Amino acid sequence: MSRHAQILSTGRYVPEKMLPNSYFDAILNRPVSEWLVENVGIHQRHVMAPEQTTSDLAYQASCQALERAGLHPTDLDLIIVATDTPDYISPATATVLQHKLGATKAGTFDVNCACAAWVTALDLGARQLITDPDTRYILVVGAYGMTRYVDYTDHRTCTLFADGAGAVILGAGDEPGFLAGKTIASGEFYDALGIYTGGVTCPITPAETNGGVPRVQFVKRFPAAFNAEQWPALIRQVVAKANLTVDQVDWFYFTQLNVNTIKQVMAILGQPLAKTHWVMDKWGYTGSACIPMALDDALEQPSRPQPGDIVLFCASGGGISLACNVWRWNY
Repeated sequence: MSRHAQILSTGRYVPEKMLPNSYFDAILNRPVSEWLVENVGIHQRHVMAPEQTTSDLAYQASCQALERAGLHPTDLDLIIVATDTPDYISPATATVLQHKLGATKAGTFDVNCACAAWVTALDLGARQLITDPDTRYILVVGAYGMTRYVDYTDHRTCTLFADGAGAVILGAGDEPGFLAGKTIASGEFYDALGIYTGGVTCPITPAETNGGVPRVQFVKRFPAAFNAEQWPALIRQVVAKANLTVDQVDWFYFTQLNVNTIKQVMAILGQPLAKTHWVMDKWGYTGSACIPMALDDALEQPSRPQPGDIVLFCASGGGISLACNVWRWNY
């Protein structure tokens, strides 16, 4: 009998503190609210408490996903945390999360390809389930604590980033779930957007000898239409690998950075907006957590994925890394 990877449950965590666009009008002393709504789609965002860490956000989303799946942490065989805001450079945040959950039987590792990390981690988890009969349940969490690295005097970044976490439980089943996936990258943009202080290239030393406190920053401009140009081609390749057409996809979930890009891509694909869902308007940009958070929120809507539906995830992140995979919904 064939062994397949299925999504069994979802969970999310949104921090309590909310910052409306008007907050940035005040601290930047310039009108940014209208621009954010019209050009990005963000109305507000949530930020983590001073005492919280990325693993704390992941913990909350993971507990919800475990409860919905009817599982105990000790049922987990593997934990994958997708993040580029880890608790530490080393060890892996997944190991911290394993301890906080009490998931004593689970292996752990992190995936960092910036905001494409959760879709990439989902692909890795699915392939592990399909190929290893000893693996039963995998927790895949996207967690984002980027506001810890935001310079609130930099209007190009401080208005965008937010914090949160989204999780899914993967399990092995007899019916197809994971159908196909693909990752690609445009590495020439590795030095365009990121946190460039703290690694081996620019380690933490006295501020006068390096770049100072680690912060997220735009260093050079991305191609303005990069996602709109790259996502449709990648999507078509992945659905073809699954022996499907784009029209057969019931739901599209994209990186939640810019609502206008999502609308543009859906138009390029010839798909109605009713087939997608966005959450950046209320939660801001949550990077590697944004797609599982959008998925979890979509499942609470009147129109939501139903058993047998085809669900596609497509993400991009700094680097530039891209990932896409397609699933048959099982619950």
